[in-house]
Formats: sequence, C-alpha cells, structure tokens
Amino acid sequence: MSEIFIETPRLILRNWKETDYEPYIRLNMDKDVAEFFPSVSTKAETLAQIHRFMQHINQYNYGFFAVERRDNREFIGFTGLSHPRFESYFTPCVEIGWRLSKINWGQGFATEAAKACLEYGFNTLGLDEIYSFTVVLNKRSEQVMKKIGMVKQGLFDHPSVEDGHILKQHVLYKSKLTTT
Repeated sequence: MSEIFIETPRLILRNWKETDYEPYIRLNMDKDVAEFFPSVSTKAETLAQIHRFMQHINQYNYGFFAVERRDNREFIGFTGLSHPRFESYFTPCVEIGWRLSKINWGQGFATEAAKACLEYGFNTLGLDEIYSFTVVLNKRSEQVMKKIGMVKQGLFDHPSVEDGHILKQHVLYKSKLTTT
C-alpha cells in the first residue's frame, strides 16, 4: 500500500505514522479545534479514531489521510474521504472532511488539501459524488466547502447528536463529477 496518496504544492497527504499520534492527540484536545464538537477528545478516543482511520485506508485505499506540510515536514491534521458511520437520507455516501491544528488555520491548507482530495476521489477513485457536512455554526468549514466548489444541499439534523443540542443541525454540501 502506498505511503503517500496525494501531493499538492505545499502538502503531502499520506498514511498515518506513529509520530503523528501525539500531535493529533494535542490537536483533538484543543478547545478551539473542538469548538463544534460535543467535547474535546481524550487520548484513548483519539488513538481509537486514528486506528479507525487506518483501517478505513487499508480497506478502501482512501480515507482521512494524515496531512504534512512540505516546507517543515510537520504533521498538521487530516483531510480525506470516508464513509460516515451514521444513517441519514443521503447515506451511504462518501464524505470529504478535514481537521487541522489551529496554528495552521487561515493559510489555505484545508482548501488546498480538500481540492486535491475531490480530484483524487473523482479522477482516481471514480466516485460520482462526494458530500461534506458540518454543524451550521461552523462557518469556517462551510467556507472551505464553498471554496472547493461544493453546492449546498440544505440542512439536516445529525442523528448522533441529541435532540435540542446546539450542535444538532448541520449543513450538507455535495460535489458531483463533472465531465468537460
């Protein structure tokens, strides 16, 4: 299996390494990064998540890839394609998602990595459509969805979030394979 899946001018999207674990644990414990999640993740929860990410990549040859900056070889988070683990009217589907360390926000890394993942999904994997979603309050992630050319499909209540919770309502975006 490939170690590197996607390269962009500034980023490498690759399989996970043990050296990514501690920085990803810190990333998931950052209250600003976890602003739109019910809580920060514990070390055990983050390690279990990395294990799921790696299993998904091994099974499908794509998933939520570790993202590394080319300039300093620093791990900065993840971006990639995965299958949501909940049921909704648009599932089963492939989603695109990202999570980067706060110090790397606002530099276009999420947009650069996400654009490359869409291209990989359509051109390499042969997918017809890719979805993305986030809580309605997360305007930064929604802006990335718009920047990479995704089209808003509407709103939905996330089935994994309890009724009445401020994080229940999500926006849903979709991108389709276009032929030129």
